[in-house]
Amino acid sequence: MRADGVSLRQASRAFGLDSRVVIGLAGSALRKRANGRYAAKASDRLLRVLVLPTSEGLQEVATRDSREASKAGEYWNAAHLYLATGDASAIRQFDGKKITDVNGSKIRLLTDLKELDRQGSAGNLSFESIYPR
Repeated sequence: MRADGVSLRQASRAFGLDSRVVIGLAGSALRKRANGRYAAKASDRLLRVLVLPTSEGLQEVATRDSREASKAGEYWNAAHLYLATGDASAIRQFDGKKITDVNGSKIRLLTDLKELDRQGSAGNLSFESIYPR
């Protein structure tokens, strides 16, 4: 709803769910407007499990911050751009950046180009890698 600007009804239909189910599952990420319609909040605290590459391999990271999840998505886009084109400018924007997990631990985003090349060659950084098992 947030990214595409669609209504609750459109979003729930797209996933084959009743609107009441969506409200029950994601109610804290929604706000009810004065006209009675629901809209997505600018950010939310829903649990997400992300997969991030580290020097030890892929690591699952649980977070409760939609902004951290967005940062991880932008990082994956930059990593895939680097692996596809060799252009490291996008991945360099993540030097020193970290993702905070549900326990408050900070996981540094991997920006070492040699390590990214190594893991990319091993198939660890394919598109499917971004989803937890």
